[in-house]
Amino acid sequence: MLNGRRIVVTGASSGIGRGLARAFSSAGARVWGVGRDPGALEETARDHPGMLAVSADLTTASGRNAVATAIDHRGGRLDVIVHAAGLLGAPGVTLDAYPEPEWRDVIDINLTAVHLLHQELIAALERGTVPTVIALASTVGRIPRQGWGAYAVSKAAEAQLARNLAVEWGRKGIRVNAIAPGVIETDFARALWENPKARRLIEGSNCIGRLGRPEDVAGLAVFLASDAAAFITGQTILVDGGSTIFTPLG
Repeated sequence: MLNGRRIVVTGASSGIGRGLARAFSSAGARVWGVGRDPGALEETARDHPGMLAVSADLTTASGRNAVATAIDHRGGRLDVIVHAAGLLGAPGVTLDAYPEPEWRDVIDINLTAVHLLHQELIAALERGTVPTVIALASTVGRIPRQGWGAYAVSKAAEAQLARNLAVEWGRKGIRVNAIAPGVIETDFARALWENPKARRLIEGSNCIGRLGRPEDVAGLAVFLASDAAAFITGQTILVDGGSTIFTPLG
């Protein structure tokens, strides 16, 4: 389905990013898996010979340049950028008391690094055959959750960034969309689903009655990166089991 596509996946060290990188590789793409932990990246790439690990901190110019250099070494062409790197910050802390350093970290990783990586890779993306960008937003960017303010604000902004880029880059032939997952059973959300009471609440708050899995997000991402999605751009698609439309009747 994605044979020959050249795809950068950030946040590939674990969680949704790892699932996406593996799904793209299994679909025939050449994948650059980007993250901060070399050992975790090697684990992601295990049994996926079409995947290359790029250890980089995307909040730094040198880290972003390392990704561009890795692409240049393989011909300088890029078809898809997938932004799965993310930082939760200080969950449970309300915005009126949110520490400035944690706020800056969340915005830097979840939004600013995304924007600056686009600037670093736009030339390679314009050389791609079917250039596409996929951002990982979140349902909390649409429906606020108490104590998740900084993360929610950053993810709402990331979805808006995708819409703006869809407008600006459409005539360049570049499609830009966002995926907004609900609670996915990964280490990132472990504090939620590992608590039995919280897990029952989450499972009872969507139409399907279970937590999401990385493969639920990966299936949509593979579709958005494919020719089948050639006329889809500027959208934020929810992968949440219907939680944003579901009202439990008790």
